[in-house]
Amino acid sequence: IFNSGLSGLGWLVERQSDDKGRLQIMIQLIRGFKDILPGEVEQWQEIERISRELFEDFGFKEIRIPIMERTELFKRSIGEDTDIVEKEMYTFPDRKGDLITLRPEATASIVRAYIQHKLFAKDPVQKFYLLGPMFRRERPQKGRYRQFYQIDAEIFGVASPLVDVQLILILVTLFDRLQVPDISAHINTLGCPQCRPGFKAALQEMLMSVSDRLCSNCIRRRDRNPLRVLDCKVPDCRAALKEAPSILDHLCSKCREDFAEVRCSLDKLKVPYVIDKRLVRGLDYYARTTFEIQTGSLGAQSAVAGGGRYDGLVKELGGPQIPATGFAIGFDRLAEISGLKPADYERKPDIFVAALGEKSQSLAFEWTCRLGLTGICAETDFSNKSLKSQMKRADRLGASYVLIVGDQELEEGTAILRNMATKEQTSISL
Repeated sequence: IFNSGLSGLGWLVERQSDDKGRLQIMIQLIRGFKDILPGEVEQWQEIERISRELFEDFGFKEIRIPIMERTELFKRSIGEDTDIVEKEMYTFPDRKGDLITLRPEATASIVRAYIQHKLFAKDPVQKFYLLGPMFRRERPQKGRYRQFYQIDAEIFGVASPLVDVQLILILVTLFDRLQVPDISAHINTLGCPQCRPGFKAALQEMLMSVSDRLCSNCIRRRDRNPLRVLDCKVPDCRAALKEAPSILDHLCSKCREDFAEVRCSLDKLKVPYVIDKRLVRGLDYYARTTFEIQTGSLGAQSAVAGGGRYDGLVKELGGPQIPATGFAIGFDRLAEISGLKPADYERKPDIFVAALGEKSQSLAFEWTCRLGLTGICAETDFSNKSLKSQMKRADRLGASYVLIVGDQELEEGTAILRNMATKEQTSISL
């Protein structure tokens, strides 16, 4: 096997057996994927709990969508010229030859569900939130995985820019409750189909003048989708674009009024923000208000949440003309920078039953089952170890109390209850 070169795949590891000396193969994680283990998952659960509570306080309802969709959905919504569609999607044919894609983002799927189930017929104004995994085959790095998790929120049926402000307020509030340090809200507008062509023309003209300083990706995007050049993270490109035109100078009267209302309302709510003329979104469906939450805790990859308005997407995917806006948060990065510590939310046993003798062990098993059914976290040992070993295990588990019972205690109808914090022991009646 190893002579054939399979060892280079990275998920096969040679291991020599201790007893018979036979070659074994251990299968490891696929590159770019991660396990979320006990000790970390408790923090994730607390982030989810706080997020759900905040969303539901603002009238959002949870939606759950499949992780696979027809590839055409993402091509039509995200845009065929995007990096996601061109290079990053996990796409494959099913047994009938239909192209299927693991969802790279949630908005398109939520819009598809909104249209397919005619949720607009009951009430066009709908608020949804979603927590779950997405998939993109990009270069793995700290906080960025090929299976990554997002917190997503969408509002349908409201054209007012005030709901954009509400989403920014929810984001800032959520990050505050999750004790994320050093955050700032960045806002911009992408204009609309009426005013964006003038900005694109001015931007393309400027890009032509600095083509020799741009990376190959930016040169490719220059003609096909020049707005994405503004989002390039290559230092030479960022330097070349320092004097790039601002879309704020090309807005139509409606877009100018909307953006002014966003700023005014944020000021009224005392939400600090930065107007960032370089801020664009990487997906085709965005227009008008766009925003990001950035932090100084992640270095160059400073964005941990982003969103904006996408008023034309519902119609583009076959529904009626209904406005919409939303955002997504990178859960993996959020967990890294949150001030919530996993150890603070790990549940430890309320009580450990240390049993000595066959009768006591049988009774300890029954007790732990009954206690668990009443909401008391109880543990015991099933291997007939010594009292010293059982006490060590109780301490290692962090049990608050240990109930010690043996044959002598059973005869006396008592047990010993030990407080593991104070070391105080009390004899109690069975």
